[in-house]
Amino acid sequence: MNKVILALLTAFLLAGAVGFGVWRDRYVRELPPGIARGNGRLEAIEIDVGAKYGGRITEVSVREGDDVVAGQPLVRIDTSEEQAQLQSVDAELKRARESLDYAGQMLRVARHDLELAQNIFRRSSRLVAQAAVSAEKLDHDRTELSNAVARLDAAQSRIGEAEAGIDAVAAEKRRIESVIRESVLVAPKEARVLYKLSEPGEVLPRGGKALTLIDLNDVYMVLYLGEAEAGQAEIGGEVRIVLDALPDLPLPAHLVFVSPKAQFTPKQVETSSERQKLMFRLKAQVDPEFLRAHRGLVKPGMPGVAYVKLRPEASWPSLQR
Repeated sequence: MNKVILALLTAFLLAGAVGFGVWRDRYVRELPPGIARGNGRLEAIEIDVGAKYGGRITEVSVREGDDVVAGQPLVRIDTSEEQAQLQSVDAELKRARESLDYAGQMLRVARHDLELAQNIFRRSSRLVAQAAVSAEKLDHDRTELSNAVARLDAAQSRIGEAEAGIDAVAAEKRRIESVIRESVLVAPKEARVLYKLSEPGEVLPRGGKALTLIDLNDVYMVLYLGEAEAGQAEIGGEVRIVLDALPDLPLPAHLVFVSPKAQFTPKQVETSSERQKLMFRLKAQVDPEFLRAHRGLVKPGMPGVAYVKLRPEASWPSLQR
């Protein structure tokens, strides 16, 4: 009986020693000076593709998991009503331009009439001094000159009104054309379809989401460091991320954010000391060229450890875990 108990105790102690060794190797392994370590999970930027104006969906040309490129059409919304409005506006624009042409002709006539009235008035003014014409004739010519000036002013006003009408109709045409263009939802950048949220036949409200994309070239990890280490971290500092699933492939990254104040560390984030409740949040951005070269291997959600170089001269530890 004593031998059995001794054997069980020996096995228990051996298992505990192995477990402690694994824990120490992962979390308490001594790091070179100038290197800090934090745990986290990879995340990526998600992009919601939504309808600016809304309407009934006629086509969704991608499926979940498809890779898309910038400018690629993804979703089409019915624009039959807008197309009919556009035809009506084109006809209205044609009428407005014809009105402008007619107003231009009337302006030319008014200018000619004014020039004629001025010549007649000047002639009458000379002749009345010679008693060749009566004062009544001079008054009549003066009135005709005033009328010609008024007709010119009216013709110029009609030109302005016609131009304003054209501008208003043209603006309405641009608005309708914008609605038609915006009814084709395109990929804003190279990405992958994460969720397909709508199907053909559904009506999207204004701002309604049709798809969610994920940018696999914009991957980062959020980690937490204590005050002493975070105080030495700088934007642009080098980072190496070692994923649990890819221990032999360290990811090159750099710091793009260091929080200016401490916060309570989320429970799901492991830290080197449970006594450290207040930590500083950092964000490490993975090199996009590395992601393109290893597309399909690195996936958001993968857990791992980020090693942060606090001093440029510091040496990286052995990053294979």
